[in-house]
Amino acid sequence: RFLELATFTQHGTTTTLDHVVAVAYASLFVALSSGTHVNEHDLVRGALLHDYYLYDWHDHSAAPDKWHGFTHPRHAFNNALMDFPDLSPIERDIILHHMFPLVPFPPRSKEAWIVSLCDKLCSSAETCLGNPYVRSAR
Repeated sequence: RFLELATFTQHGTTTTLDHVVAVAYASLFVALSSGTHVNEHDLVRGALLHDYYLYDWHDHSAAPDKWHGFTHPRHAFNNALMDFPDLSPIERDIILHHMFPLVPFPPRSKEAWIVSLCDKLCSSAETCLGNPYVRSAR
């Protein structure tokens, strides 16, 4: 079901798939360039699954509730656990706590803090620029 993320719009004209790939890339870049020792596998996998909620949050009839910003980490976690039952504690932390401080439960691991930061950076770029990951044809 992971590739279904390509069918949902995240921010601007960016798909959820493009968003989670960008967050994973940015998170790994931040960790490696800062010299922060992390579990790279869990960092990337958690980043790829942090928005695995599998609905169009812009369509209120498709969303499970009106509180997407607050509740989607739990929806993403439940879907990820169903499809990937071997989630590590770090991956669980990333998925459940990436919306801090909107959701008042802070990340516990370095990996989750990095993903939370990169999620905000990527979301801001997507909202302001549409889809900053698509090259224009010249």
